[in-house]
Amino acid sequence: MVNHTQIEEDLRSLLDHSEIKTYEPLKNYTYTRTGGPADFYITVHDIEDASRVLQYSHENHIPVTYLGNGSNIIIRDGGVRGIVLNLLELNYLYESNSVITVGSGRAIIDVSNYARDLSLTGMEFACGIPGSVGGAVYMNAGAYGGEIKDCLTEVTVLDETGKRITLKNEELGLEYRKSMVQENDYAVVEAKFSLKPGKLEDIQKMMDDLTERRSSKQPLEYPSCGSVFQRPPGNFAGKLIQEAGLQGHRIGGVEVSKKHAGFMVNVDGGTAGDYEALIEYVQKKVYSLFGVTLNREVRIIGEPVYRRAERQK
Repeated sequence: MVNHTQIEEDLRSLLDHSEIKTYEPLKNYTYTRTGGPADFYITVHDIEDASRVLQYSHENHIPVTYLGNGSNIIIRDGGVRGIVLNLLELNYLYESNSVITVGSGRAIIDVSNYARDLSLTGMEFACGIPGSVGGAVYMNAGAYGGEIKDCLTEVTVLDETGKRITLKNEELGLEYRKSMVQENDYAVVEAKFSLKPGKLEDIQKMMDDLTERRSSKQPLEYPSCGSVFQRPPGNFAGKLIQEAGLQGHRIGGVEVSKKHAGFMVNVDGGTAGDYEALIEYVQKKVYSLFGVTLNREVRIIGEPVYRRAERQK
């Protein structure tokens, strides 16, 4: 891999509409308010620049990590090596014949609200999901009985070389919190959602109901990584954690929410290390009591602090 200074010079000469920051603290971009520095943090403003970044990184063997709204991710305190690519400025949004086309950086909540304003039904379930469209497609996000796969028709992605690929719904392998995008580490740059005409008052009523349910049950007053664990077959992660007596259990500055056991909240300057330790503790405790393995829904990326320190010796 070429040296840091050369990479920065190359990127600045290569990109037309992008912001490049070096050693940028990623805690500024995550819902948990944790995360060490990125070697290079690049915010692209068009798909062409995103493609150039990937082509350059592929040719020079530089790892690339995609970061959206940072809502369902924990970035370790040692940070992320290589390039962190922010696609949030790919945020265009328009409708034609009940199909909404949207850039991957747009918040999925915005798409839900936009559909409502057009009296289109099918995305009410997403009115409280905090992630970006790209992140929602990546993990087939869902809530209250709805999933992205139910209304997504196609996506445009970039592969590791920067090549554009268009994939139809049936090609995406969309399952519970899984997708082919995830497996191939593609960068989602655009998505299309096909909806149906509905009645504004019915759409609004459903969204109001879901918003009330979310605000009354979820700990929105604290930084968190969202739902920590996937739903185990025939059960609920939060229910098992609650029955294990773990609500309020704290490691460092992170605790299992007293409001909803499926969430872990940063109540006192917690670190990514605190999150990881608490997640492992909860997994072990639930397994020892109930024989149920809790698989993570939240992504954990980056390096622990000690590895970062070792690199600086």
